[in-house]
Amino acid sequence: MTDSSLPGNLRVRPNIADLLGLLAIMAGAVIIATAGRHMLVPIPASEAGTIHLNPAWLPAYAVRTTLRMFAALAASLLFTFTYAVWAAKSRRAGQVLIPLLDILQSVPILGFLTFTVVFFLGLFPGRMMGAELAAIFTIFTSQAWNMAFAMYQALRTVPPDLEEAALCFGLTPWQRFWRLEVPFAIPSLVWNTMISMSGGWFMVVYSETITVGNTDIALPGIGSYVGVAIEQRNIWAIFYAIAAMLAVILAYDQLLFRPLVAWSARFQTDEGTTLAAPDPWVLTLLRRTHLLRQGCLRMGDMMTRIGWLPLGSRPSAPRQPLVPSRLLDIAWIAALAVCAVTIGWKTWTYGSTHYTMAQVLHVIMLGGITLARVMVTVLVASVIWVPVGIWLGLSPRRARRAQMAAQFMAAFPANLFFPLVVVGIVRWHLNSNIWLTPLMLLGTQWYILFNIVAGASSYPGDLLEAAKNFHVRGWLWWWRVMLPGITPYFITGALTASGGAWNAAIATEVASWGDTTLSANGLGAYIAHATVAGATDQVGLGMAIMAAFVLMLNRALWRPLSNYAARHYTFD
Repeated sequence: MTDSSLPGNLRVRPNIADLLGLLAIMAGAVIIATAGRHMLVPIPASEAGTIHLNPAWLPAYAVRTTLRMFAALAASLLFTFTYAVWAAKSRRAGQVLIPLLDILQSVPILGFLTFTVVFFLGLFPGRMMGAELAAIFTIFTSQAWNMAFAMYQALRTVPPDLEEAALCFGLTPWQRFWRLEVPFAIPSLVWNTMISMSGGWFMVVYSETITVGNTDIALPGIGSYVGVAIEQRNIWAIFYAIAAMLAVILAYDQLLFRPLVAWSARFQTDEGTTLAAPDPWVLTLLRRTHLLRQGCLRMGDMMTRIGWLPLGSRPSAPRQPLVPSRLLDIAWIAALAVCAVTIGWKTWTYGSTHYTMAQVLHVIMLGGITLARVMVTVLVASVIWVPVGIWLGLSPRRARRAQMAAQFMAAFPANLFFPLVVVGIVRWHLNSNIWLTPLMLLGTQWYILFNIVAGASSYPGDLLEAAKNFHVRGWLWWWRVMLPGITPYFITGALTASGGAWNAAIATEVASWGDTTLSANGLGAYIAHATVAGATDQVGLGMAIMAAFVLMLNRALWRPLSNYAARHYTFD
């Protein structure tokens, strides 16, 4: 052994930090294996209908819920790196995939559960695996669309100078994707992954308490714990569930997302949007390890080598295609037209035999009521959180704290607030059509706050300093300086908040506390009642009408506003 090799061997000797990390990895492996074993047992043996409200059961329930959340997150990442990449790379595929993604995003999450429970239970008859997959898929539908849109937008907005540099270096499509496009998309993808996790928590009660027609299964988890606590009017169990949720969110925020945010800052192309922050304690602890740090470095080297594989053809002089592009476009449009006509004809045939015109008009009227409720909710959330978000975003320290607090609050299911609202409405004989509406803010306000804080944080400091030097204050400062600068961020937040409000309508237009159930007139209540009754025809009609409303609202209002803001209120 040479003297030069001795220090290297000393550096990879495990220390106390390595021991702690290895113990944590082993504990995680045991937990995952135990949860996987419970997924394979028969439904009767799993006590699927028995949820214990003793807080001693909450740690096990929290673990089961967290594993479902991360299983859905893994599926969402796989979907993002396939579907979104295909849509961004292929112009013709994007013409179909992006509108389809817009439709999928507008479909209420509870609607997916109605049609997928029977499918997944049929795949594993009599086993908990089917119910678990149905719950994971429901959580997946609350995470995947947002992440896919973030990846698509990032791939479509790679700076031209970086694209030119990749071309000059002769990178193949595989190398350009992993060495340029993915690193450019990482900051946006990490941030939207955090938001998607919060969205998954918002619907966790409905994903773990499966009630569709005659199918009634309660999967062990925090969501089903909350559902049983509401049925039994156990307010202390609600408080225990809140404490468990806070603990879980704090744990994965500190162990996973804080390190990911710090790591993603390495890929920021605009230094002005990066908030100065100390390294998370998890990264500090990892740097103090010897064995784990070496293992992470070796894994990073292996991933780097994979990214540099010369797969695909290198850029060269353009070649004349065998078939002219115009002919391919004509054939593609003709194929799409045939598919659209076929789908339209099948839909008309099915609808004419299952629905009456009066029934369709009634559901459209309910959709109009929910539309009015959504717009009022977005307006109220904007009035409250735009000034607060600007105040928070102008200070890096306040912005960091606000983002963490908003992440916690965004994860709270609306059901946790049902006791207060239902008891108040019943006690003071209030109108449920009006006083159930504030619950919709839970699915709306945090998207606006997230984006306003991000917009104020990235506002150019030299412009703020110039406004200060010119003594621009009061309303003039708001209307001429700050509000125009955050308009693109506000439009993005309002668009996503609108979609969140439509999905939250199902959870908030029907509120229960024990034997007391309150319902507001609207499309969300219509879909929720049809889901419980197992009326798939009514669920399908409600989902179609809601998707149509969301698409029309996006095309007629949010998309034009977004394009206008991008043309007039962006900093070049």
